[in-house]
Amino acid sequence: MARIAGVDLPAKKRAEIGLTYIYGVGRTRSKSILYRCGIDFNKKVSDLTEEEVNRIRTILESEGSIEGDLRKEISLNIKRLIEMGSYRGLRHRRSLPARGQRTHTNARTRKGPRRGTVANKKKATSKT
Repeated sequence: MARIAGVDLPAKKRAEIGLTYIYGVGRTRSKSILYRCGIDFNKKVSDLTEEEVNRIRTILESEGSIEGDLRKEISLNIKRLIEMGSYRGLRHRRSLPARGQRTHTNARTRKGPRRGTVANKKKATSKT
């Protein structure tokens, strides 16, 4: 089993897909890495030799931040926006969409499950 950047890559998947298990590596980036290493995209992760894994590892290290460093950088960027009091920071603080999407309907992923209408509210007693 190949281990790159602290992530165990799934042995039965193709190398192109297996690399996407690393945070910060998508399909496009994985294809470019494999192309530069000279590895076939369809080769299984279990079939990669130690030398090929080392080539992938060196390219990933030289290219840019991945995994923990990238997560930390993103969270610091969000904290900076919140502390600054920018509009985007306020949206992050309230856990609402930050990029101008509509929220009257939709946005359920960010807002969470619907709160039911005030059905449990007791009806006002009438004066007689």
